[in-house]
Amino acid sequence: MGPPESYKPSPIMNASISSNDESASSQGSVEDPADFPSHEGLEDPQGSATDILPRDLQQKTATYDYAYEKSMSHAEAKLFYQHHQLASASKGGENTVPASPVPAGRPVADPYESKAMVAPDASPQQQSQATREPSMGQEPDWHLGPPYQHEAGGVAQAQNSHLAADLSARNQAMPLGGAPPPGSYLSTTTIAEGYHGAGLGLGLSQGANGVAPGGDAVTSELNAIYSKIKGLLDRRSRYMGLSLQRAGDDPRDQPEWEIYPPPPEPAWDEGKEYQPGNVGGPSDLTGKKRKMGEDIGEDFEITELLPLPRQASWTYRLDGSSVYQVYESEAAADRQEPVVQLPSLRDFYMDLDAVVDVSTDGPTKSFAFKRLSYLEGKFQLYTLLNEYQEIADSKKVPHRDFYNVRKVDTHVHHSACMNQKHLLRFIKSKMRKSPDEVVLFRDGKHLTLREVFESINLTAYDLSIDTLDMHAHTDSFHRFDKFNLKYNPVGESRLREIFLKTDNYIKGRYLAEITKEVISDLESSKYQMVEWRISIYGRSIEEWDKLAAWVVDNKLFSPNVRWLIQVPRLYDVYKSSGMMENFEQVITNVFQPLFEVTQDPSSHPKLHIFLQRVVGFDSVDDESKAERRLYRKYPIPREWDTKQNPPYSYWIYFMFANIASLNNWRQHRGFNTFVLRPHCGEAGDPDHLAVGFLCCHSISHGILLRKVPLLQYLYYLDQIGIAMSPLSNNALFLTYDKNPCASFFKRGLNVSLSTDDPLQFAFTKEPLIEEYSVAAQIYKFSAVDMCELAKHSVDQSGFELSLKQRWLGSSCVLPGVAGNNVAKSNVPDIREAFRHDTLLAELSLIERYSEIPGADDRNVLAPGLLHTANQASVKPPHLSPRNHVSSESTPPQLSVPFNQGLSPQLAGDSIDQLHSDPRLMAKVTPTPRTIQHIPSPHLAGSDIVTSASSNDTAGRSTDGLPEQKIFPGIVHETIRRGSMLAQLSCDNGSH
Repeated sequence: MGPPESYKPSPIMNASISSNDESASSQGSVEDPADFPSHEGLEDPQGSATDILPRDLQQKTATYDYAYEKSMSHAEAKLFYQHHQLASASKGGENTVPASPVPAGRPVADPYESKAMVAPDASPQQQSQATREPSMGQEPDWHLGPPYQHEAGGVAQAQNSHLAADLSARNQAMPLGGAPPPGSYLSTTTIAEGYHGAGLGLGLSQGANGVAPGGDAVTSELNAIYSKIKGLLDRRSRYMGLSLQRAGDDPRDQPEWEIYPPPPEPAWDEGKEYQPGNVGGPSDLTGKKRKMGEDIGEDFEITELLPLPRQASWTYRLDGSSVYQVYESEAAADRQEPVVQLPSLRDFYMDLDAVVDVSTDGPTKSFAFKRLSYLEGKFQLYTLLNEYQEIADSKKVPHRDFYNVRKVDTHVHHSACMNQKHLLRFIKSKMRKSPDEVVLFRDGKHLTLREVFESINLTAYDLSIDTLDMHAHTDSFHRFDKFNLKYNPVGESRLREIFLKTDNYIKGRYLAEITKEVISDLESSKYQMVEWRISIYGRSIEEWDKLAAWVVDNKLFSPNVRWLIQVPRLYDVYKSSGMMENFEQVITNVFQPLFEVTQDPSSHPKLHIFLQRVVGFDSVDDESKAERRLYRKYPIPREWDTKQNPPYSYWIYFMFANIASLNNWRQHRGFNTFVLRPHCGEAGDPDHLAVGFLCCHSISHGILLRKVPLLQYLYYLDQIGIAMSPLSNNALFLTYDKNPCASFFKRGLNVSLSTDDPLQFAFTKEPLIEEYSVAAQIYKFSAVDMCELAKHSVDQSGFELSLKQRWLGSSCVLPGVAGNNVAKSNVPDIREAFRHDTLLAELSLIERYSEIPGADDRNVLAPGLLHTANQASVKPPHLSPRNHVSSESTPPQLSVPFNQGLSPQLAGDSIDQLHSDPRLMAKVTPTPRTIQHIPSPHLAGSDIVTSASSNDTAGRSTDGLPEQKIFPGIVHETIRRGSMLAQLSCDNGSH
């Protein structure tokens, strides 16, 4: 059955088919043109536009060209038929069944018999097809010989070495066919690259007919996409720089920062000798000593921290937009010259709109999705090749396993830090030991603990886990209101006020006691750390002093504990109850005491001491609440006096702006700074993740990233920390099997596991280990995966750098293998090398394609990135810290190795080309065994550094730039056609 009468091929199709007919007719000895239908009678489709509505026309994008696909499919079908005819003719006309294309290492005289039958003047597509596809009627073999030189062809097969390596990897010639011959490409590259596999099919994926669509159109699309991505990374870099949230900005990461009380010294010295007497460091020899897990807080004395720093000469004021600004003097304040220029509310929303616009752009979303899929597939291939090697490397490490690597619970709320059984035992013990203690003042009278339980008709004997009813496993799914009620023991808010509040009639003594019990368990485990989130509501300006007094007076200090301040977004509740007039009062109550204590620590001495253990701020509430936009243009907080709660982005901006001003002042004074780590992407609008990308150091949850591929790709590129809690999500918003945690981890995002609310979700005494164990069972995580997640949690945490160096190694700030100490992290160097090389490849693509190439650069779309095992085994001798940023404003830089990835045959040529091309010399300056720095504004204030060793010789094209595909399967057709012609010429010349 033929096509309908209205069918008329497009001009592109017609031209393609005609060109193939002409090339086929030139091969008189191969086939007769009369065997195929002629297309000369086809009319030129002048009226085709009238047959198809404009809305039905296929649009050309970066990933799909309808006209090209149709022309290629027709041409390939015809060539396939011709090839089949040739194969049949070579076998005497008999139709044989094609054999299985499994190379068994058997010798074959010629790998492709049909290649000798293709005329030299045949079309490039026919030559490419004949070169790529074996005969239908014979056993295929794969040519893995050395790069011969041929006089007739005049093209060295060394130029086609990437294609040969990729082809052999695809067809499993190396695993099944034995060792390659001496001198071949695979003998020098594939074996040396055992863990990366010389591309292994990742570098040179084939398109519809072996030549993937390329050219200027694709290049321009990529330039546009990468320019957008780089622009967004630049915006984040600017925000992080203004707010001093980059690694290295915090004075507590400096070597001279002293931790009080000091942490215990390691039990094992560098000589691997056990030292049971090591309890404290030199700084506490004159102070109190205690055994970890016992006498919590007894090594803390407030007098040891006196005298406090003096009052500063700088000053601060609340400006007209409700942001606290810092000034060097009163005169500067009068002139409105703040120390740091912060983006206005309008600027922030313009930047946010830019992020949202790019993240919702169709071609950009498709591009990001393909890159993420490529990253995930690349990791799966890596694990298949290196699983046993990783196990072997882990077994070589003495003393270290998953249980005794440091793990930080990066997201856990303090009021739910204990499990339900622990709280039940504590309540029963208080009922038994202190029943007549006055614990509550309500309705004008004082109540003892016994009277409180009598009022709810319960006794200590009646209490059980079921009676407490605090687990959120069955009836809280998509019901955040019910989940909040789970914080009330037995459903009674008065019991929550007595046992789980810091500001109550007994000044939070019960909560302090149970907190010390939890700290004791943590210190006994030794390897588990927590960052507890505790609330400042913004209802009163005295909240800070009360919270600081609760921590200091109860001596809740431990080397295993740091604090974050969570600010609930409850302005609408305060406004409805008449507690506040406008939103500015919340900002004043939250931030004014912090500016006061920064200016003069003696004004709030306990707050100054407490803030030394605070690492950042959090913003919490139900993200799934609808955000109705009442205003076309948001008013300033002073004018926000409606009962409507401000949107998430509004809250985050004013927290960010005030933290930025505060951080610049505190860094100037040598005090520790704070980061913004809010709940983000748990539910609700995915645009919250765009806010987190702009303003936040890291986020919690982030499960909605699965719906926004571009933002997920951006979070990967900048390695933004994501503290994920699959058990919490399983009970509230997303079942465990649908959680993207495992996918994020495979793709290389900076994810860690956290418990969120052990009181509601955990069943065991060690909720963090429970979180890891469930993830390992469901997601099939290996021991190396678990240790990598644990290492991520330490990196994301706000613990001092001196402690991180003790837990991960003294070079933990360096990237890749250089910063990995397998004896402490139990993560093999091979895994760190893979992660770092993959990230470097993605970043180098941005550096390359965000700039529009010239005419000479358009034919160098890199086909693949090949890695070397040398980068996994050789640690650079001297590297700068990955994220070290000085206190002065310096442009962020990207450091890319000069000759990383050059194949042995191409390294010399590329160096010569670099010296002869001034444009390339401006990009990279070859200096063996030195560190190369290439400025890259798109990186968020970090230096990605690697060695420029002469051994790192895989993964660069002949122009000296990193070789890497943009789309898996898309290679510039000029390169691919040239490679095919070179292969054909060499093979014809050899016979």
